[in-house]
Amino acid sequence: MTNSSYTTSAPSPLWQYWRGLSGWNFYFLVKFALLWAGYLNFHPLPNLVFMAFLLMPIPKYRLHRLRHWVAIPIGFALFWHDTWLPGPQSIMSQGSQVAGFSADYMLDLVTRFINLQMIGALFVLFIAWLFLSQWIRVTVFVVAIMIWLNVLTIAGPALTLWPGGQPTTTVTTDGASVAPTVAAAGNTAVVGDIPAQTAPPTTANLNAWLSTFYNAEEKRQTKFPDALPADAQPFELLVINICSLSWADVEAAGLMSHPLWSHFDIQFKDFNSATSYSGPAAIRLLRASCGQPSHKNLYQPAGNQCYLFDNLEKLGFTQHLMLGHDGVFGGFLKEVQENGGMHAPLMDQKGLPVTLLGFDGSPVYDDTAVLERWMQTIEKDQNPRSATFYNTLPLHDGNHFPGVSKVADYKLRAQKLFDELDAFFTQLEKSGRKVMVVVVPEHGGALKGDKMQVSGLRDIPSPSITNVPAGVKFFGMKAPHQGGAIEITQPTSYLAISELVARAVDGKIFVEDNVNWDQYIKDLPQTAKVSENANAVVIQYQNKPYVRLNAGDWVPYPQ
Repeated sequence: MTNSSYTTSAPSPLWQYWRGLSGWNFYFLVKFALLWAGYLNFHPLPNLVFMAFLLMPIPKYRLHRLRHWVAIPIGFALFWHDTWLPGPQSIMSQGSQVAGFSADYMLDLVTRFINLQMIGALFVLFIAWLFLSQWIRVTVFVVAIMIWLNVLTIAGPALTLWPGGQPTTTVTTDGASVAPTVAAAGNTAVVGDIPAQTAPPTTANLNAWLSTFYNAEEKRQTKFPDALPADAQPFELLVINICSLSWADVEAAGLMSHPLWSHFDIQFKDFNSATSYSGPAAIRLLRASCGQPSHKNLYQPAGNQCYLFDNLEKLGFTQHLMLGHDGVFGGFLKEVQENGGMHAPLMDQKGLPVTLLGFDGSPVYDDTAVLERWMQTIEKDQNPRSATFYNTLPLHDGNHFPGVSKVADYKLRAQKLFDELDAFFTQLEKSGRKVMVVVVPEHGGALKGDKMQVSGLRDIPSPSITNVPAGVKFFGMKAPHQGGAIEITQPTSYLAISELVARAVDGKIFVEDNVNWDQYIKDLPQTAKVSENANAVVIQYQNKPYVRLNAGDWVPYPQ
């Protein structure tokens, strides 16, 4: 007679693995492997508590089974919490914008998360676990590793699983003053603009340093003259704010040697955009005349002296606002006007040719056509002094050509934009008009992903995203700059842009027989590398990047 215990069909072997504790062993082994590779922001204590919950003896079999069912959503949530993926707060805050993505763009984003190498490595780990678990008590090793990780956490961030670089020499800086460079230590400048970074990089010390940074930034501002001198020369200021362009993107696209770069008089090699989203980046640029505020304070009213275009308007410059798009997505136009202090109405966009469609199907206008309309508008302006803010986004992730659903190649779009700007610069040179052009990208496009974020994801303002190619070019000068661009290699941000505008606001630089360029760029305000979004902060501390998510602990940024 058949044994009654065999009357029901046995569950599949794979289900048995996941039904028991052995399946959770594999869950933790996957986490350990991803942690070692730098793909997780691992939280040891919550994982230890979760493991204790799984190991706690339960005599009744039904409760034992119920525990495993309850553990599945907990394990999934904990796994998500341990990744660098955006948290629920970030997803909810961006929910309305994500809803505007086209289906093709959403599919493209999903496919970027598929890492074939990682899938292959996890498959090998899975087979190795199935084989070794027959002879080895895997639970013992998993518990031992978990305890070790918690010991490392108690020891502090000086101990880390991620591969580290060679030790670097740190230089003491003084944040009590906002003076420019005052001395040098070896080959490294000692900068009074940047708070001291001498304490060990613990969470408490990094929080204290960040607080000191923001307190010091509150005291900094550009001093514009109360009035222009009688012999001031009128000129036009054009600020070009480009979305999704960083030095890392330029290098990845193979456009570092494009002729556009040789057109600049001044080029910033270490300019921090301080954010990785468009709205905050534009607001920071428009508030460039004061020190760097926190992301939260960015949406609070600022003093009138902080608004760059307000300062220029007081000196007789007429404001102009133009966009290479409709400004609807994310309420960009509204943010620029309400939080950036732009009083000018949006320049007429009727009849502009549409060369691209955004990820939400909105029009992206041809930059050459927009810039030509700007020239025509300014020529009709009775005031010879004008200040124009131009925001354009042909490089934004997800843009595609009309009638084509596939995302347009970034390099193709960047090549076109650079060619158009280069031709526009040549046109300005031939026109003889006195124009100061300032190019400040909003942020990078994350063309190449890293261990924290896939390509195109910018929830965390990483150094490769926020180091952008800002530059300045003067047209119509009596003594134009000769040779290659003057490179500013010190850490700078928007306050340096405001300072350059203030130093040239009287227009005398256009008519001088000899321009003292060294004097013009001397002692530009430097700014510590602090970048922030709503739920993520990245700082450079003792020459190494650290990241904090959702007001949690600081951890080294995975390299």
